[in-house]
Amino acid sequence: MTTDHQPDEKKEAAVEYEEHKHIEHEDEISPELELLLHTDPSQGLTSAEVEQRRERYGFNELPEKKTNPLLKFFSYFTGPISYLIEISCVIAAIVGDWIDFGIIMALLFINAIIGYIEEAKAESALDALRQTLALKTRCWRDNELKEVDVKDLVPGDVIVLRIGDIVPADARLLGLGVNGEESEAELMIDQSGLTGESLLVAKTKGSTVYSSSIIKQGQQLAIVTKTATDTFIGRAANLIAITVEEGHFQKIIGKIGNVLITSTVILVLIVFIYQMVNFRGTPKGNWKIVLENCLVLTVAAIPVGLPTVMSVTMAVGAKQLAAKQVIVKRLTAVEELASVSVLCSDKTGTLTLNELTFDKPWLTNNFTEDDILLYSFLAAEPGANDPIESAVRRAAETQLDILKNRQNAREIPGYKVTKFSPFNPTTKMTQATIMDLSTNQLFSVAKGAPQVITELVGGDDNAVRAVNSLARRGLRALGVAKTVPGSTDKFELVGMISLLDPPRPDSQSTIAECNKLGVDVKMITGDQMIIAKEVAARLGMGRVILDANHLVDPSKSEEEVTEHCIRADGFAQVIPEHKYRVVELLQNKGLLVGMTGDGVNDAPALKKADVGIAVEGCTDAARSAADIVLLAPGLSTITDGIVTSRAIFQRLRSYALYRITSTIHFLLFMFIITLVEDWTMPAVLLIMICVLNDAATLVISIDNTEISEKPDKWRIGQLLTLSFVLAAGLAALSFAHFYVARDVFHVTDNELHSIMYLHISSAPHFVIFSTRVPGYWFTNMPNWLFTVCIIGTQVIALFFSVYGIFGEEEGVAPCGYPWGLSVLGISLVYFMFLDVVKVKIFQSWSFEMTAKMVPTRGRKNKLATRREILARRVQNQVSWNKLSGPVEAHAIVAAFRNNAQNEK
Repeated sequence: MTTDHQPDEKKEAAVEYEEHKHIEHEDEISPELELLLHTDPSQGLTSAEVEQRRERYGFNELPEKKTNPLLKFFSYFTGPISYLIEISCVIAAIVGDWIDFGIIMALLFINAIIGYIEEAKAESALDALRQTLALKTRCWRDNELKEVDVKDLVPGDVIVLRIGDIVPADARLLGLGVNGEESEAELMIDQSGLTGESLLVAKTKGSTVYSSSIIKQGQQLAIVTKTATDTFIGRAANLIAITVEEGHFQKIIGKIGNVLITSTVILVLIVFIYQMVNFRGTPKGNWKIVLENCLVLTVAAIPVGLPTVMSVTMAVGAKQLAAKQVIVKRLTAVEELASVSVLCSDKTGTLTLNELTFDKPWLTNNFTEDDILLYSFLAAEPGANDPIESAVRRAAETQLDILKNRQNAREIPGYKVTKFSPFNPTTKMTQATIMDLSTNQLFSVAKGAPQVITELVGGDDNAVRAVNSLARRGLRALGVAKTVPGSTDKFELVGMISLLDPPRPDSQSTIAECNKLGVDVKMITGDQMIIAKEVAARLGMGRVILDANHLVDPSKSEEEVTEHCIRADGFAQVIPEHKYRVVELLQNKGLLVGMTGDGVNDAPALKKADVGIAVEGCTDAARSAADIVLLAPGLSTITDGIVTSRAIFQRLRSYALYRITSTIHFLLFMFIITLVEDWTMPAVLLIMICVLNDAATLVISIDNTEISEKPDKWRIGQLLTLSFVLAAGLAALSFAHFYVARDVFHVTDNELHSIMYLHISSAPHFVIFSTRVPGYWFTNMPNWLFTVCIIGTQVIALFFSVYGIFGEEEGVAPCGYPWGLSVLGISLVYFMFLDVVKVKIFQSWSFEMTAKMVPTRGRKNKLATRREILARRVQNQVSWNKLSGPVEAHAIVAAFRNNAQNEK
């Protein structure tokens, strides 16, 4: 932006700078507490007052809660599947079946050990929050300036805050210097780690400074207002502590487990009662024998391998993600990331660089961008630990040729600084006197607040308008002026620097990729509304940004606030409680929410979210509260994570569908055949089915799969319905095998055991070739190793059956190759038939169908809402089509007119 303009001598009405008030969350102080905040700054509290207040408010530290490692380990023995395995273990001990007892105990401990090891790095978010607090501070007590431990501070203590200090507790500035003198100087505070604000915040007398923020400039006395868990950061710690919800994946496994276990218990109980009554008074009616038969049925039916196979699959996925610099802390987060439909992202340091950067300047008087950069650099204080000075020096050294490749970083080729006046809070500018070595002429440069610099040059309305325009977009402006040639005190305006914390180079493309994957990205920031809208526009996001106070507006209902949250593209001026609230509202609507962040202020929301993602360069608090940690800068690796997690999800769903189908098939067939024909399979064959088939399915973790274009969901109703249909088809085949072999070919009982073992082992196992993809099995061919393992286990089962390996004493006789190959061949062909059934069910499945099949009130309401939205969309499209015709015609006419005028 360049303007050739000299300030007018006569102005009818000068343009004024617009005031953009910094909106900040203010803590309420109760009247009772306010009475304690009238300490004499020159005296401080007495020792007696300190002890009295400590008894009431406690120490200024966050409470520590540690989990007993032993209790944590035993927690992995809980859950529906674990409980049933434990009951089976007890039954095995009662009947004296010590081999089964050993196998079941081993399975229990393997599952528990895998879970414990994978999550051994327990969250230590509260410890990390404690480490952000200062350890020592200086305060007035008993009329003396003492150094005390931060934990000893109480409300009413008068503390000293100086440059570089970490604020030890929430406090109110007194507008006094260290020795009690009046001070109007501003305190510049970095509270980006707490609120996410990218710029330093100026605090004056009466303002509140928050615990863990950092003093970057100035010094003042302050009186402590809140300590420990009552502080801004303490409330964040409390939010983390209360967030102990069960993960989404555990809920799903729990639901699947409950269905299978309830079915197993009911059917096995029926078999137990039937056999006890039917065989009463016979050796078969002995309670121990009946109980042992039921035990074998239970062990064979329980999906004991379900937790292990899923853990291994997720562990392999975690290893794949680690190769892409995505570290998984909580294993189930691998699966949950696939289902995330809303990604709430912190702005400062995540979507942006968290450093002020030189943006497009406004220029006047024929000066160029290189000119303003050079003069800004000449007036920048060397070595100053100030983000604005750093941004100016970094931009100049990057863009100006004369500053590149300097031998001496303290020298400026062609120029020499003869005098330098650093930033003064009173004048609000820096000044430098420079000698141009090519002409030996002296000139001065000034850099500072726009109001000060425009006043220095005698006023400039265009400059004021430019600064107001920049401010409306949330950009920080600094004025730059230099003396006119031949004068040492008359200045002319060079222009206005604009500074902004810019988006990361990959943020916009990452957001676009997430949207393509069906993930809605929402920006959450503690920054001001105007800054949030500017960054959102630069990232290509919508500009519907909500003020955080909207989230806690008592005049709006919970439903209304939730709907606004769903529609919003971002939220501004938030505090940790607001971020937590956004995640909570979206979760209450049934959405799976991911949250990314890097600061202490993000930790509660990271813990609350279904998947908390800490970005590169994050604080310890954020890293501890998160489920996933990114090692590469920015969010670009998140898309890799989503794609990989969706592949893992498909594998998990594939295995779940297979395992539920095989369990229902086994229960259905064995329950009916036991009651009708009083037929049972030898225990050794049932155990072999469990061991071989579950061991083979471990390789599903490396199988090929399809990546869905939308967030994945565990549709439990669909999963169980499809499993039951496939299981019913398999059961029909099992009955056919049983009756054809026994009644048509008249095989012996032991041969029948071998035939049915091979069938029950192979038919459901080959179905995994179908369940691994939602479409036809041949549209996505399985991995060769997966294929070899699945077929290989059935070849082993074939040899067991053909040769009767376990012998007549175990009730097993050779069935021969004709039977063996026939059974395997039928199983292979039959899975292809079931594959067609599966595809047809998937194609016909819809929410409308489930709402009609199981018409609950919630589903009816949801269906009505969907139809209403669809009707509205159709109506809008019709209205648009009516308008688009005349608009296009007008545009064509206008184009012809413009063309005709150009030709003239």
